[in-house]
Amino acid sequence: MLSAVDLPLAELQCAALDGELYALDQCFCAIDEFETTHLRARALGVVLDSRIIAERMSAAWVWGAVITPPRRHQLCVAIGARTRPHPSLNATLREVVIASDEIDTVSNVSVTSRLRTVLDLLRFSENFSIRETSAVIALMKDGKLDHATCSDALSARRNLPQKRVALERLALIPTATMQTAAVQTIAN
Repeated sequence: MLSAVDLPLAELQCAALDGELYALDQCFCAIDEFETTHLRARALGVVLDSRIIAERMSAAWVWGAVITPPRRHQLCVAIGARTRPHPSLNATLREVVIASDEIDTVSNVSVTSRLRTVLDLLRFSENFSIRETSAVIALMKDGKLDHATCSDALSARRNLPQKRVALERLALIPTATMQTAAVQTIAN
């Protein structure tokens, strides 16, 4: 994994044009390196402070639920963390209330758990489009989450902003028997 910290960006781009490297977010990887959850996390972690957590579509990208990273990374910190992202990272950062069991560590990078990512996407996506729907479906499948688990997690919290919107969106997500067909339709 190489970034502009290691070599000038022009050299990295030339190596990519020569077929020696490929771009992965703001980093570059050797062409024989498979893109994995750990590799995506490391690419994001190059410019993240240890207190910053990848969330929503950034977390979905790290988990492999979407193919490309968001144009603007979505990050959060626990209330009181007092940090900000690296200036080179195009990102939004918000303070949130988050429990330790809602954070997973992937290659030393903090990422919201699949369940928390699903709930945040359902609650806070401005446009809940095909991209967000397919990300939620993939996260639910990979995390072995069903509608009842997600609904219970939303209902268990009092005064949760956007709870009603999230429950309405969750109801529109196909059930397990329909998910395979939905994912294939979205992929086509």
